[in-house]
Amino acid sequence: QVQLVESGGGLVQAGGSLRLSCAASGRTFSDAAMGWFRQAPGKERTFVATINWSGSNTDYTDSVKGRFTISRDNVKNTAYLQMNSLKPEDTAVYYCAARGGILGSQSSSVDRAYDYWGQGTQVTVSS
Repeated sequence: QVQLVESGGGLVQAGGSLRLSCAASGRTFSDAAMGWFRQAPGKERTFVATINWSGSNTDYTDSVKGRFTISRDNVKNTAYLQMNSLKPEDTAVYYCAARGGILGSQSSSVDRAYDYWGQGTQVTVSS
């Protein structure tokens, strides 16, 4: 029903930048809030950023505020995560996610609120 495909990960030195993309298909993208989560080696998956259906509301985990920006293009059915001033502690597999259901237009920092997940893309930041 819904497919999400992340891209844009890779290797970067500390202080560098990457932009992750999440292309959605199979549903009306503009109805759904989107989120980015990450999972570092040996750690649980944690919240990174979220954006509501229109892009008017965003939220970020404290460690990325001022460095990361979540955005969306509802014409292209794509969500983005611009990551600047990357640090080694940002190293993780990054996942995009989409909400569903009647309340799915609202942004959320809780992974249980999301119904659809991408396959993940690796981001590695070296010192």
